[in-house]
Amino acid sequence: MDQFYSLWMSSGIMQMQAGQLIMMVVGLVLLYLAIGKGFEPLLLVPIGFGTILANIPGAGFDAAPVYNALGTMESPGGLLYYVYHGGIETGLFPLIIFMGVGAMTDFGPLLANPKTLLLGAAAQVGIFVTVLGAVALGHFGILDFSIREAASIGIIGGADGPTAIFVTSKLAPDLLGAIAVAAYSYMALVPIIQPPIMRALTTDAERKIKMHQLRPVSKAERIVFPLSLLVLVALLLPDAAPLLGMFCFGNLMRESGVVNRLSDTTQNALINIVTIFLGLGVGSKMSAEKFLNPETMGILLLGAVAFCIGTASGVIMAKVMNRFSKEQINPLIGAAGVSAVPMAARVANKVGLEANPQNFLLMHAMGPNVAGVIGSAVAAGVMINLVSGM
Repeated sequence: MDQFYSLWMSSGIMQMQAGQLIMMVVGLVLLYLAIGKGFEPLLLVPIGFGTILANIPGAGFDAAPVYNALGTMESPGGLLYYVYHGGIETGLFPLIIFMGVGAMTDFGPLLANPKTLLLGAAAQVGIFVTVLGAVALGHFGILDFSIREAASIGIIGGADGPTAIFVTSKLAPDLLGAIAVAAYSYMALVPIIQPPIMRALTTDAERKIKMHQLRPVSKAERIVFPLSLLVLVALLLPDAAPLLGMFCFGNLMRESGVVNRLSDTTQNALINIVTIFLGLGVGSKMSAEKFLNPETMGILLLGAVAFCIGTASGVIMAKVMNRFSKEQINPLIGAAGVSAVPMAARVANKVGLEANPQNFLLMHAMGPNVAGVIGSAVAAGVMINLVSGM
């Protein structure tokens, strides 16, 4: 009987705490959103499952290794511990994903219409406004956010999951779970969040503006651009070089045409493998003690504000540019300045087609969309450079 009693007392049911049960339900909700609703399933499925694994009492999936006084390991760490520390804490997984995104990215629309770079830059306003808001909440004692945590929260406004994870792993690793879930959730909700903002800030006539067909972009331009971008950013802002470096390397493999096997592997097998472990690693940080607190609710709220401001800033910038340009820009493509590639561009195209069934904006919107990826990486470098020593 003592053996049965000992077995029962060591079971997960007896060790279960209310917070762990709540977080397991959160994991199930994430799985439902991914599988049932199709919201960012590539990330939310492993994140949701990782959340469940990390909160199973006594399983030790995210347990750190235990060492005795002599430095000898008494018990090894759990699977998720090594996944997180080997791939996320080091920044390896986000950088590999950026390489894959670069290999899937076409810079053609941006090169054909370079002024759309301004739209991608304008959409990053949401990042810096949210940082100031998070600092203000901490200053007035409403929520306890440090400047490093505020910088990590602000990056959510770029709607770029890998960038948000990369910055947070360096500046505020304790907030990784909440920030990653917020970033990918808002990326998944782009078709719901953006259209009302776009319609509110534009007139029917503006939404009907038709843009001319983009000029062809030569292979030489496509090869020179990522190299020039990397050198320029690396010299001016070295902290942004890791993200943009991998992004440009992936794009160079795509455009050079001489390493098709490497490009194909980067776009498919490699990025898929890393995405699995990235999601599991993020899920491992969604333990009850780190997630169930007022700060998490504040992060989710501030992330939504950042995303909305970024969307609005891109639209407003396009309207301002139209006042000084003979060739009119449809303001809807400004909303694609957030770096949710290519979903934001598809949303801009969809809203444009609703106003004018003959108005195809997808390729035009890809310009600011790609610029948004560059802008979010630069913003990340600025944040790391300014606050890493604080």
